[in-house]
Formats: sequence, C-alpha cells, structure tokens
Amino acid sequence: MASVLVVEDDPFVRSALIRQLTDAAHTVRSVGTALEALREVAHFRFDVVVLDLGLPDLDGSEALKMLRGITDVPVIIATARDDEAEIVRLLNAGADDYLTKPFSAEHLSARMAAVLRRARSLAGEAAPSPVIRVGGLTVDPLRRQAELDGVRLDLTRREFDLLAFLAGRPGVVVARRELLAEVWQQAYGDDQTIDVHLSWLRRKLGETAARPRYLHTLRGVGVKLEPPAAQVPGAEQPR
Repeated sequence: MASVLVVEDDPFVRSALIRQLTDAAHTVRSVGTALEALREVAHFRFDVVVLDLGLPDLDGSEALKMLRGITDVPVIIATARDDEAEIVRLLNAGADDYLTKPFSAEHLSARMAAVLRRARSLAGEAAPSPVIRVGGLTVDPLRRQAELDGVRLDLTRREFDLLAFLAGRPGVVVARRELLAEVWQQAYGDDQTIDVHLSWLRRKLGETAARPRYLHTLRGVGVKLEPPAAQVPGAEQPR
C-alpha cells in the first residue's frame, strides 16, 4: 500500500483514478491545481505523485520543477501529450516515469510499483556506500553528490542513480535491460528513457556520443563507464 497524491483537474478522470487506486489498497489524496499540489506535498508525506500536465493555474511541467525544489518524491506524469520532445524534457526535469492518456489501471499500477520499488530500495540501503573514484570523476552515494575534476555536477536524481550504478562497475559493459531493472526497477521499457538520460549525463560530463570520455555505448550490447584513455594505468599517452 502506498500514499498517493493525484494532481488532476478533470473531475471525471480524478474520480476514476481515486477509485482505481483505492481499490488497489492505496491511500489517496487528490487536488486539481498545481498550487494545491505544492501545499499538499509541503504538509503531507507521499510515496508517489501522479501529475497531470494540463492544470488550470500552472503547466504541469512547471509544477514538476517546483515539486523537485522541495521533495524527492517519485513523480509519474500522466499526460495526453505524446510529443517526443516534451517527454524528453519532462524526464530531464525530474519525472520518474510518464504515462500517455488513456491508460489502464493495471498499467498505472505497474508503473507505480516500479518507481516505489526503486525508492524503497534506496531508502533501505543497510550500509553507506564508499566514495567511488573513476579518473577525475568522484561519486558519493551516501551524500548523493558527484564531482568532475573537483567541480560539483548538478544532476537530477535519475541521472545520479545512473551515473552511480555505472561508476560502481568501471570498465564493465552493462546491458540496457540491466539498467532498466537496476536503475529504473522495470522489467521492460523503452530504450528512449535510457538514451535521454545518457545524453544529458554526457553533456554534464563535457562529452558527446561522438566524442566520449567516460561514457561509452557499444551498439547492440550496452553501456560502460571508464576513465579517459590518458588516465587509465598503462595506457599509451598521446604524443
């Protein structure tokens, strides 16, 4: 059972979501505006937020940014918009997942279960993880901070999770299905989600897919993180 905040201005959709989630034994609160959602999150603890984008007082994408400023609660976007650029922007703004309307109660429940497993897994870590160093990259899982050459990186929660997972396995090629299972806690999903986060992570690491330094994609195989060649012990230095 989870505590869920439904942010949806359409009364019919909101009622349907409340009924479906309540039937699934979740505790549900609901609001119809972004400002009400912010007040709810400030005063109550939720396990997950289901956020509509077409809100009357503030666009849901702006509401997402404001939510991310005060809480790390998992947010699932529920939207009728299917524009790829919009979805990419939302994932990069801190959304944990998204659903395109209309969607079934079973689909919503599966996505909620995935993000909740991930959140609870992080909260239930028994012992602090050691600081990870790969070349000039430093990742501190306990403090959830990362630095590159002494400069702190401004990462979203999912970007940090992805970076920490790969940095903890330097030089190891990680399959996309493993990333979905371990970082996103999903048994299946769209490769676009991984590509989006890798793209933004590369940008923050000062590299591109065409000219990688730390993140290397092996087409059809997976992704690995390793120090730049000049920083690998025994690597040939450029002349």
